[in-house]
Amino acid sequence: MKRQMCYALEIAIAFTPWLMSMYLLYWLEYSEIWTSQTAHHGKISVAILAVGMGLSFLVQSYFAKRKQK
Repeated sequence: MKRQMCYALEIAIAFTPWLMSMYLLYWLEYSEIWTSQTAHHGKISVAILAVGMGLSFLVQSYFAKRKQK
């Protein structure tokens, strides 16, 4: 049971950067700071999501490497 809880916690921690980047995009759109007329809207959106996904990948890789030792 403890192993499953630790694994679930690691998954939640690994997904956090990606979820935060998605929430950032939502918040920018909701507060009307970010509109479809914003210059380079698509490029910046992709960059924000790529950073979030990249950080999630690095965190998950760290956890996987730690388990191998």
